[in-house]
Amino acid sequence: MHKLFLIIQREYFSRVKKKSFLLMTVLGPLLMAGVMIVPIWLSMKDKTDHQILVLDRSGIFIDQIPNTEKLKFTYSTQNLDSAKAHLKSGPFDLILELHYDLINNAKPTPYLFYKEQPGITTEQYISNSLENILFDYHLQGDSIDRNKIDNARRPVELLLNKVDEKGVDKKTNTEFNMALGLGFAVAIYMMIFLYGAQVMRGVIEEKTSRIVEVIVSSVKPFQLMLGKIIGIALVGFTQFILWILLTALVYITVTTVIFKDQMKDVQKQNSQIEIIKKNDIMAHADKMKIVDTPQDTIKWINYVNSLDKPLIIGCFLFYFLFGYLLYAALFAAVGSAVDSEADTQQFMMPITIPMILGFAVSQGIMTNPSSGIAQFFSIFPLTSPIVMMMRLPFEVPTWELATSMITLVLGFLFFTWLAGKIYRTGILMYGKKTSWKELGKWLFYKG
Repeated sequence: MHKLFLIIQREYFSRVKKKSFLLMTVLGPLLMAGVMIVPIWLSMKDKTDHQILVLDRSGIFIDQIPNTEKLKFTYSTQNLDSAKAHLKSGPFDLILELHYDLINNAKPTPYLFYKEQPGITTEQYISNSLENILFDYHLQGDSIDRNKIDNARRPVELLLNKVDEKGVDKKTNTEFNMALGLGFAVAIYMMIFLYGAQVMRGVIEEKTSRIVEVIVSSVKPFQLMLGKIIGIALVGFTQFILWILLTALVYITVTTVIFKDQMKDVQKQNSQIEIIKKNDIMAHADKMKIVDTPQDTIKWINYVNSLDKPLIIGCFLFYFLFGYLLYAALFAAVGSAVDSEADTQQFMMPITIPMILGFAVSQGIMTNPSSGIAQFFSIFPLTSPIVMMMRLPFEVPTWELATSMITLVLGFLFFTWLAGKIYRTGILMYGKKTSWKELGKWLFYKG
């Protein structure tokens, strides 16, 4: 046991003291926080204004398209060629041409000319505005009261409520659960392969440098393999916890300090958009998105509060730990069977297929989290770290979760034993290309 502890200690401290570990520990949170913050910052900094010249041949759109803070519409009857001649040097960025037959066409197709590509929000706003103007025009032509139609139309939002065994219900959201489960699954996948590959590379380095010949003279090969796996697992946990803490610190600091004034502007902009929507300028299409209103924020906070957070976090740590231990043993076996990293390709496919398969069946799992396929792959130990984390936000029955955990632990013990038999022989094999048949023989060697 003392020798195992020394191996774990050596593997842990030899990696956490590396400059690459310290560098990635600092850069990782900055990159992750940047992924969350940069899109928000860019959307807030986007001050692009467009002067739009409208060439209305029909006469019904004049002064009908509402101006916004960024979009200003000017109407003219000049011909298109004359307008396009002044597009490059003139004050207008876009030209919107509305044909004569736009009114009666079953599928209206106005033309938008530009010198620089407009954003999707600008395109959607123009399309929605034209749709609503045409809609009002045809209603008036048929002597239909638009107000009656608007009053009759009622938007329907389906609110999901989970009823537990005690009869207590709580609000849920399918999209939120899908995103949460997929996020946990991707995190586990990345961490397993990141640190599992470190185990494989470490074994290959020790084998090619012949250091392992000295080490196995003092400890058993299985102790060496297990110590290497556990030591790198502790490195992964250390870095993972630091990433979470530093990412949260960077995100909170940036959003509360740097974005303080911008958030006020966003709230003001959202209020103006709400007023426009109430005035029915964007009508039923509702394609223009609002930047996270306070009501939306409260709604998402309620969804988070409705989750069993201790269970989800605990399961995430459990599946990350044992999923890593299982796959790290297989990575160690592959590393012991080859002389260079280039030779690992033929043995990597059986290891990567189960994890990829977990994501491949994710669509079916999201459609029906309680299906037989979802149950099988969330219990099968090679796919359970991925699939069970996808299902967990949808509340998995206790017996399924317990069965999945037990089979994962048993799978870890079995594959570690299996990998140990390959490791003890392969770690001292040099200069020979290993085949699957050769690996099969190693499993039955005595001693």
